[in-house]
Amino acid sequence: MKQPEIGIPILFRCPISLDLFKDPVTLCTGQTYDRSSIEKWLSCGNSTCPVTMQKLHDSTIVPNTTLRHLIDRWLQINCSHGYDLDYFQTVDDSFVVLKHNLQSKESTLEAKVEALEKVIALSKDLPFENCPLIQLDFFQMILELALENADESLNFEGNIMFVEQALVCGLKLLPFSDLGTLNMLKQDESKFTNFLILFKKGSFMIKKSLCHYIVAISSSLQSKELLVMLGKSKILVQELVHLIENKLDGYEESIKALSALSSVEQNCEVIAKENVVKALITYIVNAPKCEYRSLFGLVMAMKTIETLLVVESAKEDVLDHPNGISEIVKMVFRVSSDNEASESAMNCLIILCQDFMNAREEAICCGILTKLLLLLQSQCSERTKNKARMLLKLLRSMCNRDQK
Repeated sequence: MKQPEIGIPILFRCPISLDLFKDPVTLCTGQTYDRSSIEKWLSCGNSTCPVTMQKLHDSTIVPNTTLRHLIDRWLQINCSHGYDLDYFQTVDDSFVVLKHNLQSKESTLEAKVEALEKVIALSKDLPFENCPLIQLDFFQMILELALENADESLNFEGNIMFVEQALVCGLKLLPFSDLGTLNMLKQDESKFTNFLILFKKGSFMIKKSLCHYIVAISSSLQSKELLVMLGKSKILVQELVHLIENKLDGYEESIKALSALSSVEQNCEVIAKENVVKALITYIVNAPKCEYRSLFGLVMAMKTIETLLVVESAKEDVLDHPNGISEIVKMVFRVSSDNEASESAMNCLIILCQDFMNAREEAICCGILTKLLLLLQSQCSERTKNKARMLLKLLRSMCNRDQK
């Protein structure tokens, strides 16, 4: 019979031996260790706490009876369910070995890549209770490894493969990890620099993975400051635009990343100045109209343009683009099954038509009135229809004013 996949809670492990506590004792620093492990540490002449490295002003060790009772209770519950403690220890030891292989400077590159592949395979079973991958914080460790020595890593094909695998592995663990961990990029300037180097010089696979990390950063309030830092990086924004303009592998992930960066208003000025709006309009012009994947990209591109129109230069970029207004007009009813795309297109036209007479004239010449009437007769949501009525009313009032 297959044993249940369950691990020893990290709080029940000695920080020195990483084994289940047998006789937990506490130092004056508040850290708890197994008696045999800490006595061995102290007998070697050490006068600091192994975890905090604080100097011990008192070497007294006090039995942690509360933790001892909790462990006894945990053992009783698991044994009553037929779980084998030796099995737990074997399973957890294998995770400790995996972590050691990844961190050890003595491990070969091939061994590290193999360890990452094992972690990816194990992550397929997530989530499960007390998973050592999460308890032993594999996510932070793997991300730190990927960001180490970025310049050197990209000079050797084997290292590129390791970074690719590490980033993919991190993405597998990301949904079950603390997103606050990503703030290591903000707290350590060298890691932030290495992130940018990987994006500028890395493979397409590396760039696509980093785009997913940017989207994850945007989803957490804990990392808003980091998102602002990334959005103000011209190097990063230029690389994202380059992927979109040249339709290189990863360009759709780049659109998602730009959308994420634009979600913070402080970033919009920098992003708009890097020709993002022109690149997105060109993408909309050339995107296949029948593929579902392209439909998602169209919606994301349209919403990003809408977000950036708070910046004057972004408005001018739409007007200066030979297909700017006409493509936005087409988007009003091109993907009529998607209310988000239609609403974003109409929001863009409301902003532009309110401010610019030539935008109003071009929109009307491109058939916006017909598009809006078709939208009102379609099966779209009432909210989308209300947006269409609002745009019709605006065009009518502005045209009346223009004629006076």
